[in-house]
Amino acid sequence: MTKQSTAVAPLDEFRGTLDKMRPQFQMALPPHVSVEKFVRVVATAVQQSPDLLACDKKSLYGSAMRCAQDGLLPDGREAALTKFGDKVQYMPMVGGILKKIRNSGDLLTIAAHVVYERDQFDYILGDDEKIEHKPHLGTDRGKPILTYAIAKTKDGGIYREVMTEDQIAAVRNVSRAKNNGPWSGPFADEMRRKTAIRRLSKRLPMSTDVEELIRRDDDLYDMDQPQAPAAPKDVTADSQASGQQQTGKKRPSALQKVAEAGASNGAEAGQQQTESDGQTIDGQAQDVTGTETKPDAEAGATTDII
Repeated sequence: MTKQSTAVAPLDEFRGTLDKMRPQFQMALPPHVSVEKFVRVVATAVQQSPDLLACDKKSLYGSAMRCAQDGLLPDGREAALTKFGDKVQYMPMVGGILKKIRNSGDLLTIAAHVVYERDQFDYILGDDEKIEHKPHLGTDRGKPILTYAIAKTKDGGIYREVMTEDQIAAVRNVSRAKNNGPWSGPFADEMRRKTAIRRLSKRLPMSTDVEELIRRDDDLYDMDQPQAPAAPKDVTADSQASGQQQTGKKRPSALQKVAEAGASNGAEAGQQQTESDGQTIDGQAQDVTGTETKPDAEAGATTDII
């Protein structure tokens, strides 16, 4: 008698584990998302990207659980499960961030759009700041040149963030997913819009859970990458006396100084340092709506990358 194989296909094994995790997903999901729908969407996402099954299983199931905790579906619109090396990373997408913000009631409206070469776009600063964008309705809109986000608060305030393609590229260049993740695939425009929303969110009144969602993928950005050297600056007698100038060593950037000040307990690895950067720089952001409009030159001087 021939023995029948008892091996289980990886996808079937994954589905079985998802079914066993239903009680945990049920506890994590908000009331408006059923556990049946969530498990079905997760299974479909993995079925469409079978290379996820070859990744570390702990990271795969952990990413699914974090997605459930945020109440988002990994359908490529609200969130995505993406492969980074041998790990799976959960990434909230623009649709999920906007959904979370709308459900929170923190803002009246928020939107983000990409501007292409053949679009008509006007950005006016001054006492009556405004943005006018008329998309080109033909099939070829040209290359992306700008990305912007606009949010309206309950008290009538309007917040705007406009980023050039060079600024977007600077964010992409510090992303660990710049060559093989959503930045290089069909979700590239989603990442542009997400970047503008992320930058704008630093000046918005938001609940803690929404802010945490926007910062969820901070560890995907390598903030230790060397930045462009600063302009030459005279060394004062005090700085020479301090003995902190070392031959062959670059002067720390403003971003690095902020990180070092926040990490007073010693050596913390990349993710904690990135979070420290985001929190410190957020603290420096100021709301200029209704009080003062800062010129672009001043805005461009910020050391904040993402």
